[in-house]
Amino acid sequence: MDFELEREILELHEKNFTPQQIAIYLGLRVFEVITVIQDNRKSPSLTEEVELPPIAKCLVNTNCAKRLLDQTLPDEQVMSSLGLVLVARFQDYDYYSICTYLIDYLCLGVKDTMGPQELYHEKLDFVIKNSYQAFSDGYVNITLEEAQAIVLGSVNYAAKLGFKPHENFENTYQYLGRWEQQLHLEFGLQGKPFYINGPYDNFRQIIKTLEKNVGRGNFDYILGVG
Repeated sequence: MDFELEREILELHEKNFTPQQIAIYLGLRVFEVITVIQDNRKSPSLTEEVELPPIAKCLVNTNCAKRLLDQTLPDEQVMSSLGLVLVARFQDYDYYSICTYLIDYLCLGVKDTMGPQELYHEKLDFVIKNSYQAFSDGYVNITLEEAQAIVLGSVNYAAKLGFKPHENFENTYQYLGRWEQQLHLEFGLQGKPFYINGPYDNFRQIIKTLEKNVGRGNFDYILGVG
């Protein structure tokens, strides 16, 4: 990336444009914008990899892992588009800090995200169990690289379709650390975006956005699924 483009990214960032807005405006991928911002931090920050606490656990629900990482979940068995990634890091003595990322890996990217939340070490198992109680498939351990590829990869995929991640992602993406983008995952279903509406979605606006950015016939959807 040339100097002038990096300078433009940083100028837009100083004007409080989000990485997603900058990426769309300049025709870049979100992770490219994030990398430039991280590399030009002038003070210690969680966005710098050396400042992040060491990883304790990275988790994702089982079906998401089967679909994106193992590629063992066939198209006909995809009943949900949701995945939940949890990243826990060692904090001070006897403490962890965690972030969670709820993603739609077939279309919308990051739908919700929380953290960083600090908790006493004895509460970690309870928080994990509570976080995944809505996922009957359970959860599995993954690497940080896999967590980055799932979350940031879904953000990049959604950005191409015209969707921005949850507003709090501006605070939690830093917690994933620097992404080297060595692991490439396939999002969508059968080579196309596949939208499954949730109870809080503005599905009319989402369909309109898909029609505008990918065109009718180039995406599939199911409505009425809560």
